[in-house]
Amino acid sequence: MGRVVESFDPNERLLERILSKENVAMAWKRVKANHGAPGVDGITVEQFPDHTRELWACIRQSLLSGTYQPLPVRRVEIPKLTGGMSPLGIPTVLDRLSQQAIAQVLSPIFDPSFSDSSFGFRPGRSAHHAIHKAREYIREGYRIAVDMDLSKFFDTVDHDVLMCRVARKIRDTRVLRLIGKYLRAGVIVQGRLQETRLGVPQGGPLSPLLANVILDDLDKELEKRSHLFVRYADDFIIHQS
Repeated sequence: MGRVVESFDPNERLLERILSKENVAMAWKRVKANHGAPGVDGITVEQFPDHTRELWACIRQSLLSGTYQPLPVRRVEIPKLTGGMSPLGIPTVLDRLSQQAIAQVLSPIFDPSFSDSSFGFRPGRSAHHAIHKAREYIREGYRIAVDMDLSKFFDTVDHDVLMCRVARKIRDTRVLRLIGKYLRAGVIVQGRLQETRLGVPQGGPLSPLLANVILDDLDKELEKRSHLFVRYADDFIIHQS
């Protein structure tokens, strides 16, 4: 008799996988390595272990039960290479840890179906790979390049549209609700809380994956029209001969 191979359902007990000891430990290594400024609670990466260790069991249970409420992100302005300022949202270290844990489990679910022409914030891909691909098209004779930037993309993402795209592959409603809470957590600007009815905050570990999820529709449409392109986050180049 042949051996029966059980198929693996990536959605099975998804939140439990996200909050597993191994996945959270890996997420903490990433958050710690990235350092980063404290969020609205003022807790630094260095202070976080001592502050949170005894509270983690309760925090984990609140995440599992759906009662956890993320804190608003802290808004800062950083200079853009092209001039002007760009808003950056800094979540608390705890929310960065949770988002990183989510991203680590969701990325292998979404990434395999992403376009080969997408290079931003993906495993084994970088800006250098995007540049190499663009140069490859030029060497092949594609001399016209249409360079585009989706203006204020991260600030204007429609939450309902995004969550519909996420729900195409994620069935665990607890995970969907938690992601929705992060999107609607609000932002502190000059000491005042502002609602976040649109957008994904640049600065959160989950935002790059969510950006690729919603921009994948753009990639697929460009492919459908037989365009050769290179996309890195909200910047992309279409090559023509």
